[in-house]
Amino acid sequence: MHSTVNIINILRTATTALATLPDSSPQLEAELLLTEATGWARTTLRAWPERELDSVAVTQFEQLLARRLRGEPIAYIRGRQAFWTLDLQVSPATLIPRPETEQLVEIALELLAPAAALQIADLGTGSGAIAAALASERCHWTLFAVDRAPTALAVATANFRALKLHNVTALRGDWLRGFASASLDGVISNPPYITAGDPHLIRGDLRFEPPTALAAGIDGLTAIRAILGEVNRCVRHGGLIAIEHGFEQGAAVRQLFAAHELQRIETQRDLNGLERITLGYRPRANSRSNS
Repeated sequence: MHSTVNIINILRTATTALATLPDSSPQLEAELLLTEATGWARTTLRAWPERELDSVAVTQFEQLLARRLRGEPIAYIRGRQAFWTLDLQVSPATLIPRPETEQLVEIALELLAPAAALQIADLGTGSGAIAAALASERCHWTLFAVDRAPTALAVATANFRALKLHNVTALRGDWLRGFASASLDGVISNPPYITAGDPHLIRGDLRFEPPTALAAGIDGLTAIRAILGEVNRCVRHGGLIAIEHGFEQGAAVRQLFAAHELQRIETQRDLNGLERITLGYRPRANSRSNS
């Protein structure tokens, strides 16, 4: 690229280069990288396509583009990712929040009492995305954002502070082990669920994300088993449990829910029609039905 170029030309060149990456959005990514390099809004890029860039901005953009062309996720390059209505800090210490996980937020908001003083745990919180989204929508709820990785918790804590969320607490822990008996009204989790050795772990964005937040044993269900093993102790009668999982794991997860005597078990599908989230309830104290 020349030392002096305009917006439309630099975007055209970058879009062509980014089109070689699998599962990319070339035009969008080129614009996002250029906003990082220049500090201009995307609306500026579109309103003044002939506007010229100085050599410093061009060099910065070329460096960012080179990172993306090596496969580094754009969220890590920018250091942030949109989730729900929030703009969250992310780093290689955390998973990149994905749109399909917003369905967990929708389920909790729909099925849990909005005005009650509920206590909800977000297990394996990573960047704190789920906890932050719920805390921002439900001021009466108390959220506990749990992760075993201190580096992830540092990112989550920074997000909670930046968003001025005072009803969420970051906790270092191993799933539900640190919670007192009958202390929670709900458990929401996007845990690791990829099988160890899955070839997808060395492809695409997953190459750059923390392996411990992705893989969970030979069948991908180790973390889910650990969570369900504690729910009847920690969750109050009638409490909600909702867990994201792989699209081929729905039947296995439903069996695990049933094995722990949870009720009203169902698996919801994502926008692509794939089984994505299984939910159930701890039986009420006077209930004997397993339906």
